[in-house]
Amino acid sequence: MKPIHKMSGDVILLRDVELPVRIGVTEEERASWQMLTADVSLALRKGFDEMRDEIGATVDYEAMAKQMKALAAERPRQLLETLAAEMIHALLQHELAAEAEVELRKRVLPGVGHSAVKMKRAKSQSKTGI
Repeated sequence: MKPIHKMSGDVILLRDVELPVRIGVTEEERASWQMLTADVSLALRKGFDEMRDEIGATVDYEAMAKQMKALAAERPRQLLETLAAEMIHALLQHELAAEAEVELRKRVLPGVGHSAVKMKRAKSQSKTGI
């Protein structure tokens, strides 16, 4: 799958979403809850100018944030990459979604602000069964 390079259309952004997780390569690392931060972007198939100020015509920001938090907390994982792929898959299930981008950040390495992964996909590029 080729990643997309630029999100097009109108985009909903959630920045610095705090995600409680159990993540890491070692069992010891996964045994304790950690906090990741995420930036989540969802490009819509429908332009903002087409929404006519109707709440039902857009994505519920709070529901989107809660979905990402619940997904992150549901089970331990070894890789940030795995969680990013699962989050992209979940975001692209929304009927208005055209493209999604997720950046996950983890503070783990001494002397490094954070380690991060970023993933972008268009709905047409999304794989099922992640």
